[in-house]
Amino acid sequence: MDLGITGKRALVLGASRGLGKAIAQSLAAEGATVFAAARSRDKIASWAEGMANVHPVALDLAQVDEVDAVIDTLLADGGVDILINNGGGPPPGTAEGAERGQWIGHFEAMAANLFHLTTRLLPAMKKRSWGRIVSITSSGVEQPIPNLALSNGIRSAVVGWSKSLANEVAGDGVTVNVVMPGRIHTERVDELDAAAAKRTGKEVSEVASTSRAGIPAGRYGQPEEFADVVTFLASDRAGYVTGSKIRIDGGSIKSV
Repeated sequence: MDLGITGKRALVLGASRGLGKAIAQSLAAEGATVFAAARSRDKIASWAEGMANVHPVALDLAQVDEVDAVIDTLLADGGVDILINNGGGPPPGTAEGAERGQWIGHFEAMAANLFHLTTRLLPAMKKRSWGRIVSITSSGVEQPIPNLALSNGIRSAVVGWSKSLANEVAGDGVTVNVVMPGRIHTERVDELDAAAAKRTGKEVSEVASTSRAGIPAGRYGQPEEFADVVTFLASDRAGYVTGSKIRIDGGSIKSV
């Protein structure tokens, strides 16, 4: 199937590892020109070696000046057609234990600066009557994950914003969707399993085994499986899919 994105320009955030890296690689494999952004430009340069259509970009989402500088550079060359909003995850913790400063600091990096970045890149998409915006959240926006209160709360705000924006720009040829990963086997999931093991006094292998047992598919997903769904949503073929929340979780969420 030709996804129709050869030559399209894509900005993928959080692309140094995990889901962002897999998405950037998938888009590049389909012929898109990918600006892969993360705090560690060197990590991107390492995995992207030899890939002429992948351009590493240094970007810390917590620093709005850096965000604006990257946007200015992209807009000077026409902007992008595809935007993958993929912010890093906050540390584990309870809602009761989260302090005001934590909410504000993580909301700025995970939500407010993503909203700002998208708003600035959106006019160029509208001008071309073609754009794809996909925001990566978490299954916690539908079924809150224990001990991930900051993530559950802030990513839920991203969902509300995404749906609002989708309604506003659908007529301009721009789609806006949210993708909700479950347990996809990335470094982030390994870190969460390690944190749970430390908190409960169990072995990491036991924590992971218990987690897999609660997934109908019986396993963690692979980053490439997740990335391929995102790439389809970013394609020309997905032009009538907007304002949606897509689960990629092996059946973990039990609600309809």
